Amino acid sequence: MMIIRIFFFISALALSSGFVQQLRNLDVGKGGKIECEGLLLSQKNGSNYPTEVEKVGPTMTTTSMRKILQVEKFARLPVWPVWNGVAIFVISKLFGNEFAAKLEDMIGGRVCPNFFIEGKTSPFIMLVHHRHSFASWDILRYLQRTFFPEGFPAHPHRGFITVTYILKGGFIHRDSLGIKQSYGAEERHKGKHTQWLNTGGGMLHEEMFDIDFKNIFRPCDQELYQLWLNVPSSNKMDSPSIKLLGGESETPCVIKIDENGKKTETTIIGGTHEDKSSSAPIESDLAILHVKMEPGTSWSHKLPLSQETSLLYMRRGSIEVQDTRVPPHHTAYFEREGSYIKVSTNDGADFLLLAGEPLREPVAAQGSMVMNTPDEINAAYADYQRGNMGLPWSEKLSDEGWLDHVERHPSVYKFE
Repeated sequence: MMIIRIFFFISALALSSGFVQQLRNLDVGKGGKIECEGLLLSQKNGSNYPTEVEKVGPTMTTTSMRKILQVEKFARLPVWPVWNGVAIFVISKLFGNEFAAKLEDMIGGRVCPNFFIEGKTSPFIMLVHHRHSFASWDILRYLQRTFFPEGFPAHPHRGFITVTYILKGGFIHRDSLGIKQSYGAEERHKGKHTQWLNTGGGMLHEEMFDIDFKNIFRPCDQELYQLWLNVPSSNKMDSPSIKLLGGESETPCVIKIDENGKKTETTIIGGTHEDKSSSAPIESDLAILHVKMEPGTSWSHKLPLSQETSLLYMRRGSIEVQDTRVPPHHTAYFEREGSYIKVSTNDGADFLLLAGEPLREPVAAQGSMVMNTPDEINAAYADYQRGNMGLPWSEKLSDEGWLDHVERHPSVYKFE
């Protein structure tokens, strides 16, 4: 068994190095192409989507259901633990992606960055689905974390919002503003499952997995979404701010039971669904909805005409929109016209729906910065190098050591 694990570990390192090189070659702020498991997408041309700056005329249909234009599957990378991810990859080739999706849901070991089509999914930039597990008895885990920390050490951001929604486990957050937060899906997090972080003019933050072994024989499961959400140019240099969300008053849940006693459940992370709204401090017209459907149910959501962008990511199960099926771990993009979305499921479904009004501004995104022009991106990285967003610290620092560090090297964009 140990020999097999070591083989998976070495194979995963080889695979991961290739993926990292692909990510390094990807510049979201420029034209070009993104290839994901055999699907080639043009970022500039050849899409059914209008460009970011294209205006929609007054003849837009106001009472029609939106259809799906495109379904795609992004690459899933093996990590935490890499050997699980490699095993799932091999199994997907032998038994198919849907079987592998069920296995990943059980044991973890992969992450999936959805790099959205530039200018076609505004204000949404990227959605990452993490599914990991950490075992106290896993010897290779202790070897891996000597060079690959279990989380994300201090790194900079500017010009957008990160929405981190925890489904299992949790995160421990520390930043260059001197703020520490613990949030997640466990009882110790007291219902605060979402962090709404406006990076503003610039800051550093650290996100490490909140690992708690309740049973030494049972792995600690971690699962989350992180969404990168663009903001208007007028707000990009605001003071950074952070808000934790959770509970009925902040992220309300709409539960519906049909005539057959079957249930659908919608958690409102941002925006509005039916007659309930999230308290998230949104800066443009949008909705972020986590939807769970029992087998044999249907679900619908009304869209204001301003929310021309709409897409969904399938976490579990599958849905149908007219004659188009969306299987697990696929992303579906809807047409821009129409006043509602309606989906149905035969085998049950769990998905994240994103809808929003396009910002209609130029987008330049590179690394961990999102601005409007390449010059602004260069200025952001120069600002980071000067230490104006704070200086990085080791994730191994105690809270006292970290606080002392950020007091001496704070973000200058923390306006009082």
